[in-house]
Formats: sequence, C-alpha cells, structure tokens
Amino acid sequence: MSIDITIPVLNEEETLERQVQILRQFLLDHFSLSAKAGKAVQWQIVIADNGSIDSTAEIAQALASRFEEVAFVQVPRKGVGLALKTSWGQSNADIVGYMDLDLATDLKHFQPAIEAITQKGFDIVYASRLHRDSRVIGRSLKREITSRVFNRILQIYLGIGFSDGMCGFKFLKRKHLDRLIKLGADNDGWFFSTELLTVGEWLGLKLYELPVTWTDDVSSSRVKILPLAKRYLASMRKLRKRKPEILRHAAS
Repeated sequence: MSIDITIPVLNEEETLERQVQILRQFLLDHFSLSAKAGKAVQWQIVIADNGSIDSTAEIAQALASRFEEVAFVQVPRKGVGLALKTSWGQSNADIVGYMDLDLATDLKHFQPAIEAITQKGFDIVYASRLHRDSRVIGRSLKREITSRVFNRILQIYLGIGFSDGMCGFKFLKRKHLDRLIKLGADNDGWFFSTELLTVGEWLGLKLYELPVTWTDDVSSSRVKILPLAKRYLASMRKLRKRKPEILRHAAS
C-alpha cells in the first residue's frame, strides 16, 4: 500500500522547511500501519507549489533532493484545487490526501484517517472541526461563525450530510479520483475540497467524519471572507446544476 500526502504551498519560505521536517519526522517515528497490516507501506510527502514568487520553490526542491520521502511538484498558477489535482494526477499511490502546511490538524489523527480507509472500508476521510468530539483551539468568534454558516448553507442548498467541507485534512482512495473530477470536483480553488465530499456523497461513496484537535494559525490566514463567500456561492450554484447528472451516475 502507498500513500501520497500533498501539501499545497504559496509563498511559504519562512515556514516550509520546518513544517515539512516536522511532518516527515512524525511519519518516520509513528507510522506503524506496516506492522499492523503485515506488509510494507510506502508514504511520500509531496510539496505542490502553486505560483510562489518567493524562494518557496527553491526550498521545496532542496528538501526533495535531501529526503527520499519528499517530492516536489511545480504548479503553473495559483489555486489549491489546481495544486491538488496536479499532484494527485501524477500520483501512483493507492491513497492520496492533503493537509495544510501549518499542520493545524493534530498529526495524531493521521493514522486513524488512513486506517478508516485501509481497515474500515471507507472511500473518503475528512476531518471535521464541527464534530461534537472535536477540539478547536484559538479560533476567533468571527471565523467560527463564518464556518458554521457556510457549512449550514452547504447542507441546505446542496442537500448534503457532511459537517465540515473546508477543513484541510482529507484522504481518499485514488481509484475514485478521475470519476470525482469528471463529475464536478474540478474547482481550481479552495472549493475543490468541498466538491470532493459533495460529489463523493452524491455518488454513494462511503465518507468517514474524523473528529480532530485543530489549532487555528491566525498569523498565516489570508482569507478575505466576503470575496471568498461570493466565489463559494457561485461554485455552489454550478455544482447543484450537476446534481441530477451525478445521481444518475450513482444509480447506474
């Protein structure tokens, strides 16, 4: 079994090397799936640089040259969704996923996420900050309210059941990727993360909601709520128009 963990980055020269080394060391120290499964497990960290204008790309390339478990993918323009599609599209791994560079989701959740796929039969695993057993640290009231309102709109407007479409910690069986993208998970921006879950749920894939400890890194936030909300609403309308088509595919 093999796993590719993509980290999308944009102008992260100050923290890239430190954070990647933290993740790499954690996986080296604690990744014990191979012992439980009785067979070798290969994992790789993929740094996907989507349009940085600082020294992020050079640092990423240096890390990839230094560590055999680290790879580098250059994405031609900005867009988290584009970065993930580019990275995953080049992958041969059985499982692909991503996490944010700030490692806001506690790394202790990595193994349960993978085990939900390999041992429990789920197709997609997503972290939820809104799960009743989750612990959210340092999040402002404004961002908390915005997140809950956004996810509630998603549930009502798109008729979906998952609780948190935007948390940056998701894994899925790569064999489903082409179908997900073809049927509507094709946004180049942040909404791609939500499209994966929405299209997956409409297709009848098995989604696993993972409660997590999540720490907000306020210093790294670049989100402008109003412009982002406008883009998300437009993306929701586009996705809802495809719902009948997706449901037909699910039934076929």
